Amino acid sequence: MAHEIETMAWTGDAPWHGLGVEVTPDLTPEEMMKAAELDWSVSKRPAYTLDTPSWNDNSGVIQAPDNFFIVRDSDNKVLSQAGSSYVPIQNEDIFEFFKKFTEAGHMTMETAGSLKGGSEIWGLAKIAEDFELAGGDMIKGYLLINQPHIVGKSMVIKLTPIRVVCNNTLTIALKEQGAGTFRMPHVKEFNQDVIRSAEEALGISAEVMTRFKEGATFLSKKKAKTGDVLNFISSVYQPGLLGPNGKPIDEQTPMRDQLNQSASLVFDALDKQPGADLASTKGTWWGALNAVTYVEDHMRKEVEQGNALHRAWFGSGALTKSRALDQALQYAKVA
Repeated sequence: MAHEIETMAWTGDAPWHGLGVEVTPDLTPEEMMKAAELDWSVSKRPAYTLDTPSWNDNSGVIQAPDNFFIVRDSDNKVLSQAGSSYVPIQNEDIFEFFKKFTEAGHMTMETAGSLKGGSEIWGLAKIAEDFELAGGDMIKGYLLINQPHIVGKSMVIKLTPIRVVCNNTLTIALKEQGAGTFRMPHVKEFNQDVIRSAEEALGISAEVMTRFKEGATFLSKKKAKTGDVLNFISSVYQPGLLGPNGKPIDEQTPMRDQLNQSASLVFDALDKQPGADLASTKGTWWGALNAVTYVEDHMRKEVEQGNALHRAWFGSGALTKSRALDQALQYAKVA
């Protein structure tokens, strides 16, 4: 299926890919889970192999020590291999996490779904803490949970702001503030102790969004010179072009001519991204940051290949945006 989406339910604005089923905006987390067809469980089942080099009439089976499979119980689909220490986390546990906050009126469920044939599921809830920058630049806050039924990947819970004008998904993990994201490997149960640790790490949710608002406002008020923006883009995509002092190594060739394809897309997006003329964006470090997020979310080849959602939220796109935020703040502080 396009965009690697297996099943999905949504409310509010229709997703750009047009997939999934529309639901009313008042669903409980459990109802959203069922609407998104995520009301299935997984189990860790022992792995077996033949007791002969190849199959014959006398072959039997033997259990492979410390080898297991994570299997979807509804259709016996194998989602991943696993070792003995792997602890499955059920979909219903993820949506139970949302329940406390939706019942208190702090969040409303907005989307949920399954990616990559059920190997990863997600839930997204709208939180109350929105803010607006100069020129009507609206940023809305969301809580995102990604639960991979895959060995080697952690469950991730994070606060994810979205810039409305261009539907950019922004990173919120400002390193100097150390909040906004919680990760848990599949080596223990998703119990009440873990849930409390997650809530503490996220600072659910007003405090962390306030900190992000402060960072975004700071970037939107700091003017960015073209030469510094070129160095910023290089620091994100081509750090080898810069020396230890952050200045170009090759001073004879214009930096614009040294940019690779991705970096060039970002430079062009400075003036072409949605909202480029907003007061918060035009000629500011907020605009430079969002040129990166716009390209990563909407213009990379992975978008055309159907991997946009996963890449923007959990994959290499999310890492690039996090790196861009760190770099933008550094450049803005000395601007």
